[in-house]
Amino acid sequence: MKEWNKQMERGVIYIYTPFCGTCSVARAMLDNIERLHQQDIFHEINASIHPEYMQNNQIESVPCLLFMENGEIVERIYTFYSTANIYDYLIKYQPELFSNAT
Repeated sequence: MKEWNKQMERGVIYIYTPFCGTCSVARAMLDNIERLHQQDIFHEINASIHPEYMQNNQIESVPCLLFMENGEIVERIYTFYSTANIYDYLIKYQPELFSNAT
């Protein structure tokens, strides 16, 4: 995973806290996706050290995935359900990940 960048215009941000068990399960799903694609797809923010980001962007809980377009949050995901569910969102917001698939 990549470190979060405040100037990020487009991408997917994973928000977590280090001692959250559900966050660990979610991270394993995201790590599997990155391993399969052999690239960093997600940016990460530790909510514990960025409370201002949490408040400014009205993040309700962790884990959370934020989908960004043109510097704006277009969708928030709080329940990951499964790797397949996350893929549904990636297909919608980052279709270029799948353009070279055979």
